[in-house]
This record gives sequence, C-alpha cells and structure tokens, in this order.
Amino acid sequence: MTCHYPALFSPLSLRGNTLRNRIVHAAILTGFVQGGRIPTRLLNYYRSRAAGGAAMIVTEPLAMTRHNRISSRIRAWDEESLGQLQRAADVVQRGGALLVGQLQDPGRGRHLPGRNEQAIGASPLPDDLSWTVPQALSVGEIAGMIDDWARGAARLQRAGFAGVEISAGHGHLIHQFLSPHSNRREDGYGGELEGRTRFLRELIVAIRSSCAAGFIIGLKLPGDDGVNHSIDLDGAAAIAARLAKMRDDFDYWTWAWGAHARSLYRHLPDGHGARHPYLSDIARLRQSAPDVVTGAIGYLGDPAECEVALQSGGADLIFLGRPLITDPAFPNKARLGREAEIRHCVSCNSCWGSVIDGAGLACDNNPQLGVRDEHVFKRRRRPTGRSVAVVGSGIAGLEAAHTAARLGSKVILYGRSAQVGGKTRLHASLPGFQNLSSIYDYQWQAGQRAGVEFALGEDWTVDAVMDRSPEVILLAAGARASIPAWIEGPWQEPGLIPSLREMAWQLLGRTGRSPGRAVLIDQDHTAMTYAVAELMADRFERLTLVTSRERFASDVPLVVRQGIYQRLHDRRVEMLCNLEPRGLDGLEEGRLELANVYNQDLLTLQDVACITHASPRLPDQQWLHHLQALGADVRLIGDCRAPRSVMAATRDGYLSATELNR
Repeated sequence: MTCHYPALFSPLSLRGNTLRNRIVHAAILTGFVQGGRIPTRLLNYYRSRAAGGAAMIVTEPLAMTRHNRISSRIRAWDEESLGQLQRAADVVQRGGALLVGQLQDPGRGRHLPGRNEQAIGASPLPDDLSWTVPQALSVGEIAGMIDDWARGAARLQRAGFAGVEISAGHGHLIHQFLSPHSNRREDGYGGELEGRTRFLRELIVAIRSSCAAGFIIGLKLPGDDGVNHSIDLDGAAAIAARLAKMRDDFDYWTWAWGAHARSLYRHLPDGHGARHPYLSDIARLRQSAPDVVTGAIGYLGDPAECEVALQSGGADLIFLGRPLITDPAFPNKARLGREAEIRHCVSCNSCWGSVIDGAGLACDNNPQLGVRDEHVFKRRRRPTGRSVAVVGSGIAGLEAAHTAARLGSKVILYGRSAQVGGKTRLHASLPGFQNLSSIYDYQWQAGQRAGVEFALGEDWTVDAVMDRSPEVILLAAGARASIPAWIEGPWQEPGLIPSLREMAWQLLGRTGRSPGRAVLIDQDHTAMTYAVAELMADRFERLTLVTSRERFASDVPLVVRQGIYQRLHDRRVEMLCNLEPRGLDGLEEGRLELANVYNQDLLTLQDVACITHASPRLPDQQWLHHLQALGADVRLIGDCRAPRSVMAATRDGYLSATELNR
C-alpha cells in the first residue's frame, strides 16, 4: 500500500525508544480523574488513542509533589498509586504506543473564578487573570519540590512510563520562574537568564539522575507568551539557547504560546486566525540546537498539514491535542488512505470549556468520547430489522441517522432543504467558523456508508412520513427565534426587526459598509452571536452591542471569550452592559431608548439605522402532536427537544440512536 504521508509515518528513536510514527498526543486535561485515581473512562480514552495509531501519549498533568492534593489529578507522588499508574502504562503499551507523564504545577496561574489560597510561585506577584498572589517558594522549598518531582519520575518509570514531559509554558509555575514579568527574585533563582532558568535546569538534571537509562525527558517551553515585559520570541530564543547547552540531558522540546493572562487564548488557536500559526516560529526557535528532536504544535488538524510540517524541516514530531480528542483513529485512517473518514476537530474549544466547567472532557464532533473501543471504525453492521425515520437534517438528526444505521436499523432521513446541516450550515458560513462544516460533512458521508436513505429537498408531510410505517420517529426539527417583549405592535411584522440568523442571511454576500449605527441586542451570549456581530461591524459604519447582563460572551469558554473581546475591540465595537430596550417609539427617527436593568436610568442611542436581536430560541415541535395523534413513537432530539449547543446536539443524536439498540 502506498503511504501518502511518508514522513508522518516514519519511525523515530527517542533515547532508545522507538516511536512507530511521528504523531504524539499532546497533554490534555480530561477532568475524568476523581480522588486522585484513574477511572475506567480515562483508561478507555488512552486505550483508544493508542490503538488508534498515535505513537506516544503525553498524559494530563500529574500531581508530583505532596502539596498537590487536587482530587482531579493522578497522584504520582504517592507509592500507593503505583498499581494504577502501571495499568495506564499497560493499556497504552498494548496499543503499541509509549506513555509519557506530564510534570506541571500551576503555581499562581488560575483561570477559574476566585483565587487560589494555596498557590505557590516565584515571587509574591498577582496572577494576571485571577489576581492570585502566591506564597513565594524558598530555596529549600524549591529543592524539596525538585526532589519530589525526581522521585515521582522514577516511580513513573517503574510503572512502565517511557518518560516525562516538563511543562514549562502556559503560564504555569516553571514559566513563572522563566519570565522576568513574574520572577522578581533576588537570589540564585531570579535576576538574569541564568538565574531564571536555574529551577528548570536543576529539575532536568535531577530527573536524569534519578531515572534509569532509556527514560525520555521532553520539554514544553514558552514561546511568545503575549505578556508585556515577559517572554517574547527573542526571550524564548534566549531560553532555548541556554537549555541547548544541556541537550544531552533531554530528548525533545516544543513550545507553547500564551500565558495566564489576556493572551491565554493563544495556546488554543482557532478558525479566526491562520492555520498552524506557530510553525515558522518553532522552526526559528529550534535553531539553537537543530539536532534536538522538535515538536510542532498548534492548529494542525489535517494529515497533509502534518506532513508538510515534517517535510519542511521545521519539526520532527507532530503534537496533536484537539484532533485526537475528536478522532482517536486519526493516525490509522491517515495511514490507510481513509482520510475522508476522519472526524475533524472544528477548533471551537468547547472541549476546554467543558473541562473547566467541571463536566469532563467532551467534544462537539465526537459524542463517543471516553467510550470503550471508541477508535474502532471498521464495524460490521448487524441488521436489527428496526425501521427508523429521522425528521430533520441538522447535526442532531444526521448524527442519529448514521449511528442508528451503523448499529443495524433501517433509516430514512427527511429534510426540507436539499443540503444537510440545518442552521449549523449558516454558522459555518460566518467568519471564523468554516470548520463547523466538517461536522455535517462527516455525518453525511457516514450516513451514506451506513446505508441511510436521504429524502431531501421537499416539504414533507406527516402523512408521507407515516406512510413508511416507521417503528420510531426521531424528531429533529430544530428551533426558531423567539420574539422579545420589547418588540411590540407594528414592529412585530416579519422583516422589520430581523432575528440574528435573519440578519446573517441578509449580510452574507454583501460588500461595502452602510451608513449609521447598527444595534445588536444580545440575549444569547454564544459564539454564533459574535460571529454575526463581526460581520455587522464590517458592514455598518458603527456597531453597538447591548446586553442586560454584566458582560458579553458569558456562555462561552474563557479562551473563546478572550478572542471574541480582542476581535470586537479591534473593530471598535461599542459594548453596553446592564441595559435593555425600553421600546421602539423613536426608531423611525433613528433613536433607540435603553433602560438600566437595575435602576431604570435611560440612555438614548442616536443614528440607529438597523436593529437585530439574538434572543433565546424555542423548540420547533409543530409536528409532534400530529405524529403522536397517529400513534407514532416520537422521540425529540437536539434543539427540537431543548435548544442548546452544538455539543448537545451531536450528543443527543448519538445517544438517541444507541438507546434504540439496547
């Protein structure tokens, strides 16, 4: 078989360990761990990524020191954890991959609400996001921490781990020592570069001394962290040059962008910027020691991109985080020439938000995440004889259709549009969200492979659906915009005050800028609203956003919200909080009166040329009672059940289909 990606699937040796290809699963916090122990779901997760073809898996951050007793971290400092560490290593090794443990302490870094009273750091200076002021580590405490980490690394080696990766980026503890912004120490661990790198250098030496031959040590270093007077590319290059002098003590390096600051979003680049934005910088940073194995990381989501990164000489390894969350079989599919079957990451960063919210790792485009044998894609279909009708061709209906068919049901999907995707297709046409199209593209192709019958492009009736005598009907008719209370009287006429989606359809394809002020009343706070806002800002002379909440984008993850704020401020969008429309009496003269939601003080906007609203959506259940009256077994899925997120829609579709086969 011809391999289309010869560099990507060539082996590599790291300190005597053979990697079967160049694909490494980057460290990802899953939120699955409870009580410091590894649950079955996390073992399933590692098993599928190893069996799916990755050559090496870097774990989520481990608790390496006794002060780190966070219940959501695996306790590598505890000898009683040896057995569960061995199980994790065994699961990965059986899949043909190497397991590497990530060493990291957040230090003062925090992106949750509130402050961390147990935080430690280089200096007693506030974290840029949470304003947590840490206890500055003493020289003795630094030595104790290094000793704990070295002992923990030796324990990992005894458990069967192939190595460790020291996380010295992302604004965590070691990054805080490396940065002159957060390290103001006057002892041997501060000051100039030699002092600021001392903690990391001593840690590398201690681990190398404590572990037997063949143990891999990797480094994740800070690139440009986006913080004033901290580490820019020149600073990152200086750190790399200093560490290059001890290149015999470590085995690979890569770089991370952003920090615990307004630049946090830069470590998870999304569709609003260029693809693989850090490749050229990584190629520059490696020049201090070109012979050190170098990892490329950051918005690499396609096998061809990975191959180019390797062929260009800028990298030797490809670190994939989000793409392997979305499809654990990404490597196997690419190797077998079945790239069309890869379920692609859409770079929405919902995975990050789900972990931070405490729900555990989840994915918009992979509702099976954490299920045993999640990586298996060559399943035999075992017909059940059950006939299923899916009404609605959005992503919930599509997910249900291809899953039910793959599990053996005879499935027909009805859609009024000739194109699948529903409202997600509109979302995918907006700035920065083109990747969303891969959700319904995959579902459509998976449905075809599974034998789904698609009845698209007609205004189907209840009788037409019932004529097929389906045993079960999955109603996935989506949702519609509600009309807010402040739209009264003649202004309720269709088209006068368009909903957000209606506004998007009007603006797509238009060029130039219209005079006057556009106003968007935001009662949604999800990413699509701000994608339309960006479109409006580019099409109108001025844009004002108005919300009754205390801030905007409160329903999206912090790393997404930061990017939204950056783009809106770059466009000079006016953002008004704690306000809502009082009425539309002056709108014909270009005036819109807003009232403060707390004290009712009034603010009048002038020169208003256009107004739209992002209001809560209502489920479209108009078919439900008609179908039930005819005796149908109807089950609501997706937004038709309750309007929520993309993640909820795909998960709903998947679960509704699997429940049919229990």
